[in-house]
Amino acid sequence: MKTSKLVAVLALATACGSSHDAAADKGPRIPPSADGPRETAILAGGCFWGEENVLRGVPGVVSIEVGYAGGAKTSVSYEDVSGGDTGHAEAVRIVWDASKISYADLLKHWYFRSHDPTTRNRQGNDIGTQYRSEIFTTSPTQQKIAEQVKAAVDASGKWHQPIVTMVEPATTWVRAEDYHQDYLIKHPDGYNDHFLRDFDF
Repeated sequence: MKTSKLVAVLALATACGSSHDAAADKGPRIPPSADGPRETAILAGGCFWGEENVLRGVPGVVSIEVGYAGGAKTSVSYEDVSGGDTGHAEAVRIVWDASKISYADLLKHWYFRSHDPTTRNRQGNDIGTQYRSEIFTTSPTQQKIAEQVKAAVDASGKWHQPIVTMVEPATTWVRAEDYHQDYLIKHPDGYNDHFLRDFDF
């Protein structure tokens, strides 16, 4: 992988409190077969372990990591964020081959099915602003697409409640500590409330 280029794409820059989708248990960082165009997404939807576990199954994944997005500080720890007052959200940053799946389809078929986007500042047993549902866009085009997809998911009525997911431009990104990365691969029986729902959009 050309990691130096991937890092340059976005140099912007809590305990996860149990459903489990076996289909999402694929090895970490499996490069795509083609050297296609790269795109980066930053997505928050509760415990970052669980979100990472699902999103590593997205077609064309080049890299995926968990971290803290949206707060003002560019240096925070898990302990800082877990207090819920830094403004950061537990999030996943994924880089993928855009020839394999579009940003819109990543959001529709993966992100909005992987967590409950109708619960404000909560996923399962995890409560607090750090567990909010939020899309941190990395370009004006992503911002427009994210808002359109959110509206379409909301209009579908499949979640039976209004979608509360926030959509804002990405600001800070702080990579989480190493022990959080690929946590559910290292600890398959760890807490996980993320899975792909049976319905789709």
